[in-house]
Formats: sequence, C-alpha cells, structure tokens
Amino acid sequence: MDQQKLRTLVFEKTGVRIDIDDPIFALVALNEAVLAEAVERHVELLDDATADLADQVQALQESGSLCHFSKAAGERPAPAALVAPPPAIHVQPLREKRIIAIAGGAALLCAFVVLAGQALLLRPAPAPAAAVAANELTPGQSAALREGEKLAAIVARLDPKTRAVIAAEMQKP
Repeated sequence: MDQQKLRTLVFEKTGVRIDIDDPIFALVALNEAVLAEAVERHVELLDDATADLADQVQALQESGSLCHFSKAAGERPAPAALVAPPPAIHVQPLREKRIIAIAGGAALLCAFVVLAGQALLLRPAPAPAAAVAANELTPGQSAALREGEKLAAIVARLDPKTRAVIAAEMQKP
C-alpha cells in the first residue's frame, strides 16, 4: 500500500488533504486484509469446482461419452462406410441430469465470483461537488445587512459596560 499515492489520489478526486498519520490508513489496511481473505476463499472455491469439473470430464471420457480425436492434423479421415458405428451409450437420465446440474452450478458460481469482484473493485467516481455561484444578494439579505450595520454603529456609541453586556449576550446560544 503506497500511502503517498493514496493521498495524492484522494486529493485529486476530492480536494481533501490526508496526513500520513491519519487513522483512515488503518481502515485501508483493514480493508486490504478483509479483501485478501475473501479473494483467498473464492480462489479455494474455484479450485474445488475446477477439480470437480475435471473429475467429471475424466469420468465422461472413461465411459466413452466424449469424442476422442486422435488423428494427426495432416491425416485424412476414413470414409464413413469403413468407420464402425459408435457403440450405443446408455446413460442413465438421473446421472445425466446430475452432471448438467453440477456444470450449471459451476457456471453460476463463476459468474457470481466475477460479479462480486467487479462490485468490490470497481466503484464509480464520486460526483463533483456542486459549485455555488455567488449571485447578488436578495432584498431580504440586503435589508438584514443594513440593519446589522446600524446596530453595530449604535452599539459602538454605548458605554463600555453596556457593550460588554451585549457582547456577553451575543456569545450565548
């Protein structure tokens, strides 16, 4: 984790300066640790699913359910009349459904892992802060400023004790 690079990135995107000793870096380190653990778990799940899929493919090859291509690239295949028909394959419907269900589950698991990774790693950029344009003052604001200036002039003409009392009252919430 390059703290200087993170500080620069945050400043460029938000305009907020972050100090090296800022506690936010502790959260960044915690986030990295949690992410690494989650990725490790998903990799283990993918490895298990891949091993299961390889076992299933091996079982299909051994049972003769898959085609085996052993011809060299340059050889011509034998005429169809000379090739013996393949032996009849009797796959139980339940086993076939189980294999399809496992393959579908593996595909869904892979899709979930990809979508979860995208959701975790790809965050949209924050919306830029709305710039407030300084327009002219409203009539109410202008009147309030004029009244405040009058009160400031009146208070300045009062004796020091009364000014101190007024200043103390203005400090109260």
